[in-house]
Amino acid sequence: MDIDSAALHSKLKEFFGFDSFKGSQEEIISHLVKGNNAFVLMPTGGGKSLCYQLPALVMDGTAIVVSPLIALMKNQVDAIRGFVSGQDGIAHFLNSSLTKVQIAEVKEDLLSGVTKLLYVAPESLTKAENIALLKEIKISFYAIDEAHCISEWGHDFRPEYRRLRAIMEDIGNAPVIALTATATPKVQSDIQKNLGMQDAKVFKSSFNRPNLYYEIRDKSDPKREIIRFIKQHPNRSGIIYCLSRKKVEELAGLLNVNGIKALPYHAGLDAKTRAENQDKFLTEEINVIVATIAFGMGIDKPDVRFVIHYDIPKSIEGYYQETGRAGRDGKEGNCIAFYSYKDIQKLEKFMQGKPVAEQEIGKQLLLETVAYAESNQCRRKLLLNYFGESYQQDNCGACDNCLHPKKRFDGREEMCLLIELVQSMPEHFKTEHLANILSGVSNALIKSYKHDELELFGAGKEHSVKFWSAVIHQGIILHLLDKDIESYGLVSVTDAGLAFLEAPYELMLTEEREFVDGEDDDDDAPAAAVRGGGGGDMMLLSMLKDLRKSMSKRLNLQTWVIFSDASLEDMSIMYPVTYDELKNCQGVGEGKARKFGKEFIELIGKYVQENDIDRPDDFVVKSVVNKSANKVFIIQSIDRKHSLEDIAGNRGLDMNELLSEIEAIVYSGTKLNLNYYIEQIMDEDTMQDIYDYFLEDAETDSIDEAMNELGPDYDEQCIRLVRLKFLCEVAN
Repeated sequence: MDIDSAALHSKLKEFFGFDSFKGSQEEIISHLVKGNNAFVLMPTGGGKSLCYQLPALVMDGTAIVVSPLIALMKNQVDAIRGFVSGQDGIAHFLNSSLTKVQIAEVKEDLLSGVTKLLYVAPESLTKAENIALLKEIKISFYAIDEAHCISEWGHDFRPEYRRLRAIMEDIGNAPVIALTATATPKVQSDIQKNLGMQDAKVFKSSFNRPNLYYEIRDKSDPKREIIRFIKQHPNRSGIIYCLSRKKVEELAGLLNVNGIKALPYHAGLDAKTRAENQDKFLTEEINVIVATIAFGMGIDKPDVRFVIHYDIPKSIEGYYQETGRAGRDGKEGNCIAFYSYKDIQKLEKFMQGKPVAEQEIGKQLLLETVAYAESNQCRRKLLLNYFGESYQQDNCGACDNCLHPKKRFDGREEMCLLIELVQSMPEHFKTEHLANILSGVSNALIKSYKHDELELFGAGKEHSVKFWSAVIHQGIILHLLDKDIESYGLVSVTDAGLAFLEAPYELMLTEEREFVDGEDDDDDAPAAAVRGGGGGDMMLLSMLKDLRKSMSKRLNLQTWVIFSDASLEDMSIMYPVTYDELKNCQGVGEGKARKFGKEFIELIGKYVQENDIDRPDDFVVKSVVNKSANKVFIIQSIDRKHSLEDIAGNRGLDMNELLSEIEAIVYSGTKLNLNYYIEQIMDEDTMQDIYDYFLEDAETDSIDEAMNELGPDYDEQCIRLVRLKFLCEVAN
């Protein structure tokens, strides 16, 4: 079929109401209607859908559109029917959600030649009855939407996509158009090979979205930061992505109790609820959707003003696709992702037990994500380079790294020292252990291996443990070092690392960009680390730290036992002047507020008065009390001296989940007496060793630091239990 430009423009105006095509749309459509294969790489919002919708309406026969999501199909079909009024049969979808009556209606319209577009899931396309049906009709072309699903290196790989070529040949050959918003050169090649369309003309639009702002934030208090951000941008539409369904539900609930209209979206919800929640977002009954990655593919909502990643995505492609749902109208779009080491560790754990090939791919994609998150280079440049596109500007003016450049240094000497250390030891060790050796920090584990006697022990003592941990991490990103997932994160030297040691070259590393461990999805206890976001009153913060220091000397307690740095930072932001306000600060709670808060409230009250401070008393993050039943049950059961195993079993929790619940209770200021249980499971000496550590040596309440200091003979659960005992007896 041949159709000239004037006719195409006429049909564009007739069906869609547009006066002109965007970018390369006209060229793609002309190429397809002439019966040629096409491979379209176009960013989200670039107008991919039109590239197959318009040809389908002007060509003879029915276009088969393979789409991965039922929600996407419905959205697209409704849109087409809206453009071509009075002809509901012009577009249909065929999937598992249809009734027998609806399926019969689809078949009738197909066989009569009314239907121009048929959306199918790849699973539906494999059914014998559907293949038999499609053999009876004229196929104008096949459109493979979200084509990255074909590739194992794509961010959303689906094995059923691998069968499409064989199925299309069985139904009958016709031109193929493959479309995706994200594809690296490797993924592009994989798609073309698998679909048998190496001869296809490739249409590649720029992946640059100049209206989007990219930022990576430290994940130390993401919930508060998210609430603050949304309240600073009222009545704006946004999407928040989480990795787990549990976190989606929890965060959606938290937003609602804080006056933000939000709904959850994930695969665990029934189809009706998902569709309703999606429609409420599209019709702006709600402002925010909290979702897993199941949401958003192909959703045409042009005015999404922000996309927030509560958890760092598993791949750069996934990140780009999801951030691309912001600002599709060309106006402002904020893309904020929270990042922590713990998220990476969690994703690494998910890979364990999977086939080796899948692990290797997943590990590589994850390393690229980490490299992006921790890089101090322009984020736009990094993204575009990832997709094979060059970005020449030195400063994009729309990412955190360009607006706030990080300090860099030539780290060749430090990296050589590190590689030399790893090479010198017959066994491999974790990051923390290596960092301790170089910093000259001795603990039980180091002594047990006699690593305090190594020549390189303390060779980098001018730097902190955190500094060396950051160097190790960047060495892994640069492929000079390797961290084996299956070997619990043991660090080794790569061939590239050995080559670097032989002939060192300039190695620019980022200084002072350290990320916190972050929080567990199942852990409501506040993080012990300082929030990296800043924004507090630095003068007040300094005064609060001085007060804490003098109080710690007076009471003979470590400073963190009184209030953590994170708690003080919150006070410097919130200016609490009553006990009720103070207990809402991070990691304080009722108990700590009453026990230690009087002097802090008085200091803050005086400071506010003297400096005429306008307090943000309207910003208090309200908590969701959805765990109140668990909380009451746990407290009552411990009062009755029930074993923790019985309590956990009764509530359907494992021991780690129960301990997280108890930690949340204790950190909120409630005293519990766990002595009856602790005495049963550990001897007095062990308990006393751990207790003394927290009483005398611990600089923070970090379990990781405690395990590192106490050594391998001490069980993590035992340390957590004794920490709870210590906090109840001393801090609450």
